Amino acid sequence: MSTSIHINSSERGVIRVFHIDLPREAVERFTTQAGTGEWPLQYALGAKSLRAAFVDTIDIRDLGDMPLSQYLINAHDVNGSDFAAMRPRLDALKGFVLVLPSQAFNHTEQDLAIATPLRWVGTFNEPKAAMSATPIRTASAKGSIGGAPTGNVAQSNTALWVALGLFAVISVGIIAAKIMLN
Repeated sequence: MSTSIHINSSERGVIRVFHIDLPREAVERFTTQAGTGEWPLQYALGAKSLRAAFVDTIDIRDLGDMPLSQYLINAHDVNGSDFAAMRPRLDALKGFVLVLPSQAFNHTEQDLAIATPLRWVGTFNEPKAAMSATPIRTASAKGSIGGAPTGNVAQSNTALWVALGLFAVISVGIIAAKIMLN
């Protein structure tokens, strides 16, 4: 039996955790995309699009004394009541887990059909950034609408045209001199 998960193309800030039920020696082959494009992990997810750079495979032994839930807090800033309720279950996992943030799905709408050796453990949200926009109150932020450019811009434009004209005159002179010498 497989688990179905819908991914929206506009999804942001979602972390999905899966347990990988494979022997240690088979995990690397399963999670690594081959040069031929074959990728057992993508097949087991049933994903149309998956970005390898965002696939996080964790050997829980490598965390040492740190529980998996603490890793998710530190690495992905996961929190919330759903996450708090799942912490004991997350911390009881052994072996390997797969952590997939929203970016792993390449902003592609798709329906995942999770199959063995993957088992979905949970989906968690990263905290949303507080939207606090204080207006910028500097002279450069005020800008100007319409009218002539300020003196510095006009002087820069004049200097540019003079330099281009001088370059053109010198170039024509060099070409004329070469024609006369031949």
